[in-house]
This record gives sequence, structure tokens and C-alpha cells, in this order.
Amino acid sequence: MRRRPSPSAALAVAALALALPAAHAADAPPRENLVSFTTTASIEVTKDLLGITLQAVRDGNDAAAVQAQLKKLLDAALTEAKKAAQPGALEVRTGNFSLYPRYGKEGRISGWQGQAELVLEGKDSERVAQTAGRLTGMNISSVGYSISRELAEKHESEVTGQAIQKYRAKATELARQFGYAGYALREVNVQTADSGGGPRPVLYRAKNEMSMASDAPVPVEPGKGTISATVSGSVQLTR
Repeated sequence: MRRRPSPSAALAVAALALALPAAHAADAPPRENLVSFTTTASIEVTKDLLGITLQAVRDGNDAAAVQAQLKKLLDAALTEAKKAAQPGALEVRTGNFSLYPRYGKEGRISGWQGQAELVLEGKDSERVAQTAGRLTGMNISSVGYSISRELAEKHESEVTGQAIQKYRAKATELARQFGYAGYALREVNVQTADSGGGPRPVLYRAKNEMSMASDAPVPVEPGKGTISATVSGSVQLTR
């Protein structure tokens, strides 16, 4: 015969069930006097990574023939560019390779057009620019400087420290303005980013406006970029 729990045991279980949420609530830190805000710090640096994208465009009536022409051009340019490749100074890679139909007035395919890209990127601007100038059969579609990963990592610690100092200073000031003695960190998120940019459409300018390598296809000038850090979160004001 199955025994039924006594009334006293049932009351004890109910009391325990009610006590558990209360215990968790007591363990959780209070949420009053919370202030959330964000601080940012940034450092200006000279962009150090030159990227040049070269493009070849071909069209014809036969898709296979157009593809073969582009492949031949790309293979030749890739072979020539790799002769000057050097880790860090000049990296070579293929870019977009596409083939699509061209339609006539009646909506039927009248031919094919394709394009192939080759990307040159490196910290040795002269080597990158001169190599691009030697690649016949391909035209430059974009050129631009960006911030390399190594340069960003070099300054991340410094700019992060600045953002954290600003966050702490602002927390202290907010506590003072609200009439509190200090604060305690509750939740903090730290992020870093750079505005180094990247390749952009080519804009031709006069030689005397920008520095230029001896046989570079376009003038190049690195310009400036920023490395930034953002600290966001919340603090609890304390008496």
C-alpha cells in the first residue's frame, strides 16, 4: 500500500521551494544605482599596406573561348607577378573570375563577356607599384592603402589602455556628480577597430601632386588611418 506524505513533510517541501528563489535573489548583486556608458580612444597612423587590383575583360561569341583567353592572360600575369613576390613586401593572389552572357534585342544570348582579376598587396609600395606596371594585358581597376594587421596589433594595446583610462575617469566623475563615493564595475566590453580602408577606384592625378615610383602605373600616397578602441558597459555607484 502506497504511503501518503505527512502534512508536515509537505509543508517543509513547500517552504524549501519558496526559499530557493529568495536565496538566489540574495546572492545576485543589486541592480540599483547602475550607470551604462561608452568611451572611445583613437590613434592616427600612416597606412602601410598598398593594394592594387588589376582586371582583364574579354568578350566573344563562344563562352569557352572567352574563358580560355582570360585564363591565358591571368596565368601569364600571375607567373610574372610571382617573380617579384616576397612575404610581407608583395603578396600575389587571384581575385574575381566571372563569365556571363550578353543578350541581344530579342532576349537571346548574343555573346559572352568575362573578367578576371589579379590582386597585388604588400608593404613595399615601390615593389607593388612597379610589378603592377609590368603586367601587360591587364588594367588597374582599383588602388589604395590600408592598415596592416601587424601595424594594428602594434598599437592596439596602447589605444585600448587609453580607452580604459577614459572609462575609469568617466566612471569616477559620474559617481562624484551623482553624490556617490565611488563605483564598482559590473559589466565591461572592449572592442578595437581600424579605419584603414582598402582598394578604391583609380583616380589619376598629376605627378607633382603625389609621390610615384619610376615605372609605377599610377601615383601612390599612403595617407592616414585610425586605430580605435571602444569600452562599453555598466558600473554600480557606491556610497
